[in-house]
Amino acid sequence: MEFIKKCSVGIFFAAILAVVSNFISGILPNHIIGAGVFALIIGMMLNPLTSKYPVFQQGFNFTSKKILRTAIILMGATLSFSQVLEVGKFSLVVMIFTLITAFGGGYLVGKLFHMDWKLSSLISAGTGICGGSAIASIAPVIDAEDSDIAYAISATFIFDVLMVVLFPIMGRYFGMSDLGYGLWTGTAVNDTSSVVAAGYAFSDIAGGFSVIVKLTRTLSIVPVVLIFSYINQRIVRKNETEYAFSNGSAPSTIQQNKKVEITKIFPWFILMFLGVVTIKSLGILPEFISSNISKISKFLMVMSLGAIGFKTNFKKLSKSGFLPMLHGFIISALVVIVSFLAQMAIGQL
Repeated sequence: MEFIKKCSVGIFFAAILAVVSNFISGILPNHIIGAGVFALIIGMMLNPLTSKYPVFQQGFNFTSKKILRTAIILMGATLSFSQVLEVGKFSLVVMIFTLITAFGGGYLVGKLFHMDWKLSSLISAGTGICGGSAIASIAPVIDAEDSDIAYAISATFIFDVLMVVLFPIMGRYFGMSDLGYGLWTGTAVNDTSSVVAAGYAFSDIAGGFSVIVKLTRTLSIVPVVLIFSYINQRIVRKNETEYAFSNGSAPSTIQQNKKVEITKIFPWFILMFLGVVTIKSLGILPEFISSNISKISKFLMVMSLGAIGFKTNFKKLSKSGFLPMLHGFIISALVVIVSFLAQMAIGQL
């Protein structure tokens, strides 16, 4: 009862926006702009109004996180393991190049701009892995400031908003296949919600492929967080040792870095997604049930994107600072280009 009281209004408004967005998308020729794009943009336009009323916020939070993950899990009912493995093997190759670009390029650009390594690393993680989720996972283990987290999320999200609109246009311009576009979107667009919006704006098949690639990419959160935890621990020890010797005393007991809890950072919903794919692959689900689940999944995704729009204050994002924004744009653009070129090299465009 408490849940309904706190969340029902926000969930209801996200559902209404999803209906409106689907209607607008449906009347356009060839559904040239997906419903998710409309939901995201309209939600952002309405943010100045909805943000004034606390009654909306918990429902928006629930929809943007829990319902989005539910939608992705349900999407597994439309896929088989043969599709997942086919897309996954190519995405791993492309992902290696994009991760090297994001973190290597991010390090160099950060040095060039004389940015703090923590802020630069958060932007690189958001660009290379999965937007806000990666930033939120890495921030605690490197003791990042709240301002750094806000800047990093802003820098990656603004680029994502542009890519949601531009990617389908570029994909059609280049005459990309569903598989090629799904690989490109899944490896080059940052946040999961933006991948969903950009992928399905091209085609349903490309949308499914892009989500598979994105989920594969999200798994890299675990090793990356462990690596950054180790790096930060080394830096803390070095700084404490230098400080102790500069004061003429022996180094004090090293402050232990925050422990990395794998259970908290591991994206468990991916396992649930694979479980549904398994059920589909075994032929347990009749086709009509699978089709209806697919429709529900798409609607929930549009709801989630609308809720994210409702929560996003574009003016605040634009005021986060010029250098972090420029850093994010440069690295994101490099990842887009490298992903495209890598697919050209393996012949998957």
